[in-house]
Amino acid sequence: MKQNEFNEKVSEESRPLTGFALKLTHNMDDAEDLLQETMLKAFSNKEKFREGTNLKGWLFTIMKNIFINKYRRAMKSKIFNDDTDNQFYINSASNTTSNDGEGALVMKDINNAIEKLSDNLRTPFMMSYTGYKYEEIADSLKIPLGTVKVRIHNARKELMKNLSSYGSGRRK
Repeated sequence: MKQNEFNEKVSEESRPLTGFALKLTHNMDDAEDLLQETMLKAFSNKEKFREGTNLKGWLFTIMKNIFINKYRRAMKSKIFNDDTDNQFYINSASNTTSNDGEGALVMKDINNAIEKLSDNLRTPFMMSYTGYKYEEIADSLKIPLGTVKVRIHNARKELMKNLSSYGSGRRK
């Protein structure tokens, strides 16, 4: 295929490519940039196109790969792009303070709920929470393994019930 014929066929595909670029970027300016990069790459890599293959598919693949590579680069460099009018807030993070009050209240409620558990539920639960394996708990408390599992399960159930105001949790 001659260069002029190739250029004409590639240019004919610009309309569907623009639609695809818009679906990928959700922004007309970014879509136009993506289209330009795709066309540039297609024209500069004409020799890699094999006559008789699907030109439209080849162009869409180039576009998709460019988009994916740009996305990966952006995620690697963790670019923050703020489109708001109040960009003066971007560098104001050093002037902010964190408020851990809510987290402290939640932890207080959790600790209270754990304290309300009976000793036979609280002890295996806390041992499990601190990293002991079920077998180690059973050996330490000198109770059967099945009993350990049941007590930990019942402790979790009781805690979920007592802390239900913080959300439905994963189970009912």
